[in-house]
Amino acid sequence: MNRRQLLLAAGTAALSGRWAAAASEGLLTAADVHVNGYPTVDAVRWMGERIAQLTQGRLRIRVYHSGQLGRESDTVDLARSGALDITRVNFGPLTNPFPLTQIFVLPYLFESVAHMRRAVDGEVGKTVLQGFERRELIGLAIYDAGIRNFYNVRRPIHVPADLHGLKIRVPPSDVFINMVRTLGANPTPLPYGEAYSALQTHLIDGAENNWRSFQTSRQFEVARYLSESGHSVSPDVLLLSRRTFDSLSAADREIVLAVAGESVAHMRGLWDRLEAQARSDVIAAGVHVNPVDRAAFQRAAQPTVDAYVKQGVLKQLYAAVRSLA
Repeated sequence: MNRRQLLLAAGTAALSGRWAAAASEGLLTAADVHVNGYPTVDAVRWMGERIAQLTQGRLRIRVYHSGQLGRESDTVDLARSGALDITRVNFGPLTNPFPLTQIFVLPYLFESVAHMRRAVDGEVGKTVLQGFERRELIGLAIYDAGIRNFYNVRRPIHVPADLHGLKIRVPPSDVFINMVRTLGANPTPLPYGEAYSALQTHLIDGAENNWRSFQTSRQFEVARYLSESGHSVSPDVLLLSRRTFDSLSAADREIVLAVAGESVAHMRGLWDRLEAQARSDVIAAGVHVNPVDRAAFQRAAQPTVDAYVKQGVLKQLYAAVRSLA
């Protein structure tokens, strides 16, 4: 067992005790790797305030932001074991353990943010959320996570060939790994919180993410070239421990599910405003931003799409999403 596994085991034991005490007091714990003030953090905090109002204070949520409870994969494990109540995770790191989530991270699946919202708010989103129940989780809501672009420390990227030879950080996800490899770069899976130091030490040459994460993680201080590839609109998901859900009364379950759904509109309002501000801020800080040959990127990424939608449920979900374009 390595150091991280030992820390996770210790944290699980500590949180399990905390869960038992907090559960009796109606206090739910929520985790997010993003910083305080990030739209997803504020949305879950808003959700907690609304739930407290509707339950006359019987249920509350305490939000642990900035990765205080570990990496995204760690918090998913904690929620599955019941040591954590709620976690917000991007779909990227979920694609290996939860195959249905692969649909939402496929390159160039969505034509726009509006297209993505139509898909996740409809039957496709419901199907993916229901898939978490097979592994001790309840899918509460799907949040925006913006349009993802490539950025690096070396040069502007205009066509896929410009990526050749670059080591690009990706989430620990086979879909992202295959996509970046297909585009000609060298994919380097790393947790979100390790990207900044990896750029600083030249372990990697670049990464890909949305404007808000690029800004709040301070990666723009090191990676001074951002190319608007728009290769993914991979959203986030808010997950609840099945153990927590089962411990609630039927009435409280309905409240939690309803308020989680309401929090999506609140989150999107924050997201639209703060994403635009993040873009302005990093450009003002001197980051070089350029357009790309989108058609060339789409052609180069198509083999990744084809590999995942050959048959079965993913083929059906892909057709349903594309019909909403």
